[in-house]
Amino acid sequence: MKAEYTELKSYPLNTGSTFVRPIQTLPERVKLSSPAADVMTDLTKVSVVSVRAKTSMDKANAKMIKYGVRMLLVLDDNEQIAGLLTATDVLGEKPMRFLQNMGGTHADIMVRDIMTTQREMEVLDIEEVKNAKVGNVVASLKHAHRQHSLVVSKSADGRQSVCGLFSINQIARQLGAQVQSFELANTLSEIEAAIARG
Repeated sequence: MKAEYTELKSYPLNTGSTFVRPIQTLPERVKLSSPAADVMTDLTKVSVVSVRAKTSMDKANAKMIKYGVRMLLVLDDNEQIAGLLTATDVLGEKPMRFLQNMGGTHADIMVRDIMTTQREMEVLDIEEVKNAKVGNVVASLKHAHRQHSLVVSKSADGRQSVCGLFSINQIARQLGAQVQSFELANTLSEIEAAIARG
C-alpha cells in the first residue's frame, strides 16, 4: 500500500540567520537544602564549551570571555577529556611559573601547560548527586579546594561520561551571595554571609 505524501515548501535561508542553542533555566534562588540538581549545569540541556590541549592560552581565554564561562573542558584529538582549564589557571600564578621554568613569552603558553590534567581530576557521580542537596555540593567543593566539579554518569561497562558540572560562583549567585572575587575562600565567605542574612 503506497501512501501519498506532498513535499514541504522550501524557503531561502535569510542572511544573518542564527541557530537555536540549548538553554537550561536554573532557579534564581536556592537554599542549602535545595536539590543539588537546582545548581548543576546539565550537559544534556546545555552544550559544554571545550578547547583543545594544543590551543594557545590566550585563545582559550578569549573563548571563555566570548561564551561568558570561567571553565573549559580540554579535549584530546579523540574527543576525550584531557583536562580542565579555569579562568584561575589563566589569570593566576600558573602562566608565570610556566614562563619561569620554561622560558618564552606569554604567547607561547598552551592550554596543556597550565590546565588541570585528567589524572588530577576528581568527579562526582550523578546517582549520588540526584539525592544530594546544594549544601553537599558546597561542602564537596570546599573540601576539594576547587571552584568547579564535574559530574559523571557511568555506562554498564564502567565508562564515565561527563554529564554535568557545578561552579561555586554559580551556586553563590543562586544562594544570593554577592560574588566580588573569584577566589574560592572569598566566595565561600560570601556564601556564609548570604546564608546568615537569609
